[in-house]
Amino acid sequence: MEASIKRRCRWAVGVVDVDQIDQLNIFGATMLAMTLAVRGLCEQLGTAPREVLIDGNLTPAGRRPEWCWQARPIVGGDAIEPCISAASIIAKEHRDRLMRDLASAHPHYGWERNAGYGTPEHLAALRRHGPTPHHRRSFAPVSQLSLELETLS
Repeated sequence: MEASIKRRCRWAVGVVDVDQIDQLNIFGATMLAMTLAVRGLCEQLGTAPREVLIDGNLTPAGRRPEWCWQARPIVGGDAIEPCISAASIIAKEHRDRLMRDLASAHPHYGWERNAGYGTPEHLAALRRHGPTPHHRRSFAPVSQLSLELETLS
């Protein structure tokens, strides 16, 4: 499905790294990723969209200084708007590829199965192997583990 969408549509993905997520929080990082994706799409198109449809109830308008596009939030938009559905598929597949690549480099965490979520497998691996540079320090199990390690020192 992803390949078909990519052949038929213009698309861009906004990627935010772990340090930015820790600095901005998940919500702020999501707003930044949306902004980066729309900016990338504008660069491809050579023009700005008339309106950006966003899955959810909030947009980056007023939250990101560089956001300059008309935006319409749509709750459940991925089930209503084909362009949001397509964007969701591309974003999920991109994230899954990133997690598989990270899993190859760090096989203990099961990222190819849990996508970084705090599953029992992932939490057990964190306790056993500690965090990697790819773990958010703001992720509660990582910050708690760090506090425990500091207490032991």
